[in-house]
Amino acid sequence: MGYRGKVGEREAARDLRARGWTMNAISAELGVAKSSVSLWTRDVPFEVRPARTGARRRGPNVLQRRKAAEIADLMEEGRRRIGALTERDLLVAGLLLYAGEGAKRDGAVKFANTDPRLVRMFCMWLRRFFAVDESRLRGRLYLHEGLDLDAAMEFWTSLTEIPARQFTRPYRAVADVSYRSTKHPLGCLTVSYTCSRTHRSIMGLMAAVLEPPAPVPATGAEAGTVTAFIPG
Repeated sequence: MGYRGKVGEREAARDLRARGWTMNAISAELGVAKSSVSLWTRDVPFEVRPARTGARRRGPNVLQRRKAAEIADLMEEGRRRIGALTERDLLVAGLLLYAGEGAKRDGAVKFANTDPRLVRMFCMWLRRFFAVDESRLRGRLYLHEGLDLDAAMEFWTSLTEIPARQFTRPYRAVADVSYRSTKHPLGCLTVSYTCSRTHRSIMGLMAAVLEPPAPVPATGAEAGTVTAFIPG
């Protein structure tokens, strides 16, 4: 990734964006290009906060900077601890992702999420480990009214590589402000693949991970016992 050398700035940008900072303000505060800020924060839920008359915008305080630095350090530590993923690692990781967010009812593979990283990983995993007929992939977008449907569709079709013609009619939701004030600007995407065999294959692999057979008790030398030698 092109921005891996600026992990600290990336995490600080995401934190500021989540707190309502504009891209111009983040760019000026961190000394990075606005295009970089846009790339780093495009999936961060954002609502413009009304500016107070005469108020001067303040940068992150000491605790906020410390938080951003800690996040950056632990992100790098996480990459070092995980290292390169093997094919088996990717298979198991995808299974656990599906176990948490995928449909379990027989007949179709379905995965829904608002996080582009998880949707991208699911699509990669499905195509990598199963024989997928691309024409049978479908996408459906759940997006609140008032948000940019065209921009969201362009984003998800590019991310998933599923053509727009294979997306079903989007669901436009009306936000209930009594309990939710934030909205996901790109909505929630459901990727579905109608194939019973593929779904059953995933369920079988999932069972192997989540319900492994009990180990067979070792006997003799395998159990670490010592057989006494008795002279004849």
